[in-house]
Amino acid sequence: MSDTATAFAPASIGNLAVGFDMVGLALEDAGDRVTATRSDEAGITVAEVQNPDGEPHRDLSARADENTASIAAQALWDEHGKSGGAVLKIFKGVPLQSGMGSSAASAVAAAVAVNALLESPLETKELLPYALEGEKYASGGVHADNVAPSLLGGLILCPAALLPDVIRLPIPEGVSSVLLHPDLQVNTAQARRGLADNYSMEQWLTQQGYLAGFIAACASSDLAMIGRTLKDVLIEPQRKAAVPCFDAVRNAAIGAGALGCSLSGSGPSMFALCDDRQAPELANAMEQACRALKIESQTWISSMSAPGARLET
Repeated sequence: MSDTATAFAPASIGNLAVGFDMVGLALEDAGDRVTATRSDEAGITVAEVQNPDGEPHRDLSARADENTASIAAQALWDEHGKSGGAVLKIFKGVPLQSGMGSSAASAVAAAVAVNALLESPLETKELLPYALEGEKYASGGVHADNVAPSLLGGLILCPAALLPDVIRLPIPEGVSSVLLHPDLQVNTAQARRGLADNYSMEQWLTQQGYLAGFIAACASSDLAMIGRTLKDVLIEPQRKAAVPCFDAVRNAAIGAGALGCSLSGSGPSMFALCDDRQAPELANAMEQACRALKIESQTWISSMSAPGARLET
């Protein structure tokens, strides 16, 4: 049992085009850190929330009932903490309202850090329900497509009907993800409220076919089939208008050889999958498309087998 622990949890791509609320992919390098320190005072408190520059975060609350990290940590402590509590220091590396799983990364990092303070720490996979409590506060629903890959790494299938069980999907050989974050924001909760309530049978069958085909293609490393199936006929058409660079970035990505390109989560971030060798050129093409519209952006290139959350100290 430790007195202090720091955990890192990566950003993630939610939905992955084919699987709204049920498929997610971990990213490399971008992520949040949470340091948890045991306290004699009961419950979870937040000492500070820092932005990427190490300054106090102006847009995130340090109230324990208003932060995804402390909400996740409190849920875990309520069930497994013996006495006292923990104080959290949160270091945000993932931009807010970015479509990169920002709220999920904080919740996961906090759950992993606080778990290390328990007398009998849980297995990593057992932390999923507690991290989901934090994500539920931020997004207004229970969906694990950001939390599960951030916690476990890799490519995860996590339909709500199976939770808390999730399925680690096979990683196709030779495929990387490229994530572009334009300097824009989209509120996830608002974006969800704006979605249509019903869809045609034809739309559902088409999307189910794409999801099934994509999973099979990943298992067989069939890049051509990944390109045929990495599509979203349900959610993307409703959300892309909120991202003014969507068409330009997507066209640039496809033109540079992407297997497919769509929104990450509710946006504004966008992702593409591609042959490993094309990833640098693809990232550059996506950035140039943004720059032509006078929108600043960042890109990350990741293996599809990127690791999940980890303890650092």
